[in-house]
Parts: sequence; structure tokens; C-alpha cells
Amino acid sequence: MAEPSAATQSPSVSSSSSGADAAGAVAGGGGSPGACSGLGGKSCASSCAVHDLIFWRDVKKTGLVFGTTLIMLLSLAAFSVISVASYLILALLSVTISFRVYKSVIQAVQKSEEGHPFKAYLDVDIALSSEAFHNYVNAAMVHVNKALKLIIRLFLVEDLVDSLKLAVFMWLMTYVGAVFNGITLLILAELLVFSVPIVYEKYKTQIDHYVGIARDQTKAVVAKIQAKLPGIAKKKAE
Repeated sequence: MAEPSAATQSPSVSSSSSGADAAGAVAGGGGSPGACSGLGGKSCASSCAVHDLIFWRDVKKTGLVFGTTLIMLLSLAAFSVISVASYLILALLSVTISFRVYKSVIQAVQKSEEGHPFKAYLDVDIALSSEAFHNYVNAAMVHVNKALKLIIRLFLVEDLVDSLKLAVFMWLMTYVGAVFNGITLLILAELLVFSVPIVYEKYKTQIDHYVGIARDQTKAVVAKIQAKLPGIAKKKAE
């Protein structure tokens, strides 16, 4: 009689262990290279790179990206887009022209024939093939079609609760828009993107506990609202 009980318990044990392994893989850094190769291709490589970036796996690389984007956003908050773009282009041209003139003077003094200092970069083929362009367009069209279907669902009230959620969210966003502008929201979003994942990774157990409590309370409130709406109750009864 001991063997059937062990057999009945094994699925739950294996499922829980697999769930723990999956959670560990997410919190630990996106999984092994073998798992990433199972997802396949460039999309997996790019997603792993973004994951490593926001989780500060390479502090120097993440710091460079975070600092550069934050400076650009702060510049856009203080100046116009045209001014920021113009200053960036002028700074880049100042560096490249100065380096070009410097190398030319060095070659003239040393009487060497090293050629153009940026020749290696000028010879790089950066042309976008038609196949790659179509792949990007097809990938974008998938997301566009999903977004259109979602918009139609929400605005034509296929599900009354979902449409009410959107209405409440937009009503709250009117207050957010009265306090913050778009650039400020982008700055806050960047700060959250580069801080929340690493904090969640360190305090995952405590955060999951409180998020679970909030989710259960939200589900209870939504269930009460759905029970009081005649259309939703009739749909569930059918």
C-alpha cells in the first residue's frame, strides 16, 4: 500500500520542484545558455542581453547605458529636442574631426601611410537586407494586430469589467498628467527599470508574499463587482 501513495504524491512533488527551478532560473539570471538556445535565435540573445542589463550583471555596461540615457532624458527636460540633437551631433563631430586631423598631422610628421583612421569602420557593411527588413516588419505586425484587437475589445465593451478597468486607469492618469509631463514619466520609468528588478531579486520572498495578499484581495473585490453586474452574472450562468 506504500507504493501507490508514493506514486500519487510524486506528481505534486515534481511539479513543485519544477516550479521552484523555474522561479530560480528567472531570479538567477535568465537561465542557462542551453535553455536560451532552446528558445532560439536572435530574439533569445537580445532578451538575455536586456535581462543582464537591467539586473546589473555587468556593472560597467549597465552604468554606461543608464547614465547616458538618464543624461539625455534630463537634457530633454531642460532643452528642446532640436537643441539636444544638435548638441549631440556637434559633440560627435567635434570628436571625430579632431581625431581625423590629429591622425593626419601625426602621419605627416612621421611620414607614414596608415591611411584613413576610420577606414575599418567605413568598410563595414551596414546595409539592411530585404529579408531582415521583412522579418522585422512581420514581427512588428504581430504586436500591432494584437494591440488593435485589444483596443477593439476594450472600446466596444466586449468585457464590461476590462473596459471599466481601462476607464478607471485613464481617470487616474489624468491626475498623473496634471503633475508630471512625458519626460518626467520617462525619467521615473528608467529609474524603476534599473532599480526594481535588482531589488526584487534580493527580496523576492517578502515581495511575493505581500503581492500574493494584494492579488487575493483584488480578486475578491473583482468577484464581488462581477456578481453585482447582471450582464456578467448571466454570462457566467450560461
